[in-house]
Amino acid sequence: MTDKHLNFQQGFTFSKHIPEDISHFERVFDVFKDLLTHTSGDIEEAFEWLDMLDKEYDIFTDEYTLEDFEEDLRKRGYIKKEDDSEDENSGTGKGKNILTAKLEAALREYALDQIFGKLKKSGIGNHKTNKSGVGDERDGENRNFQYGDDLSTVNMTESLKNAQINNGISDLRMTEDDLIVEETKHKAQMSTVLMIDISHSMILYGEDRITPAKKVAMALVELIKRKYPKDSIDIIVFGNEAWPIKIKDLPYLQVGPYHTNTVAGLELAMDILRRKRNTNKQIFMITDGKPSCLKLPTGEYYMNSVGLDQKIISECLNKAAQARKLKIPITTFMIAQDPYLRQFVNAFTAQNKGKAFLTGLSGLGQMIFEDYEKNRIKRI
Repeated sequence: MTDKHLNFQQGFTFSKHIPEDISHFERVFDVFKDLLTHTSGDIEEAFEWLDMLDKEYDIFTDEYTLEDFEEDLRKRGYIKKEDDSEDENSGTGKGKNILTAKLEAALREYALDQIFGKLKKSGIGNHKTNKSGVGDERDGENRNFQYGDDLSTVNMTESLKNAQINNGISDLRMTEDDLIVEETKHKAQMSTVLMIDISHSMILYGEDRITPAKKVAMALVELIKRKYPKDSIDIIVFGNEAWPIKIKDLPYLQVGPYHTNTVAGLELAMDILRRKRNTNKQIFMITDGKPSCLKLPTGEYYMNSVGLDQKIISECLNKAAQARKLKIPITTFMIAQDPYLRQFVNAFTAQNKGKAFLTGLSGLGQMIFEDYEKNRIKRI
């Protein structure tokens, strides 16, 4: 077993009560998905943790063992051997167990259910704006017909009622003056870049900060896919440098021996959003510390972990102002409460005209969800 630390007091609650309507597999599968997120997709390590938890909480029984669970995972297409053929259910490989795309998707769905609760998959979703006019979503408000209004927005019931009042039942006829239309609201699409800090401090001081960040990212991706499929979300990570990652790579995300190059992350995020055609664009940034690294034109790194380095801070503020000119608001979720960090966060937010949340890990996902929903209103 590796030396990774899991804080079970924060992340797990076990009970000997087993609901009759939940199968052995489903009961263990939920615990296993949580463990996989903590172990960055390392199945064998997750099995080791599961075995350890079984010794304390009697997760398995004589009728359903850890070996039975592993076999069910394979049969259901959640895991496969590393050197299996393209047929994920062949089970003929001899390498180590790895996740399939089906299990990666299950982890995103599980994160969404954990953070945002059970959300029913809806049809095509779009972001509403507060601009009334000829749009494509009716909001229940009526007004008199005006020249140029789309006839499809005419409320026939209200219009007929008007015709009866204005002309009488004996001479029922409808004129332009009788027509009532329903107000509509335009729909807008949203392009979001989520920046995740993977500097070494995200696992320092006995607190695992990267796992909640991964869960939030997976949940946000799943939320957008279900509720707002016309929106886009890109995930980037930043340490000494910044780079994009694929959605399928989220469960495997780990921190590195990095400093925090916030400037590189902002540059990449803005580059991505420049290529988007949507009017609504935004950056969410999850970080736990101050910027401490810059890449110089020479290719060398300038690093300073002590205090607030004015050279680094100045570059960050310049990027915040640049994003504001591009009409890209930045919402910062600072997973730290150090008083001296407030100075930087306040200055950064003022430069961008964005928002900031100085918070711990508790409620991080809910805050990001609520902020995403509020930002659905198009900036006119």
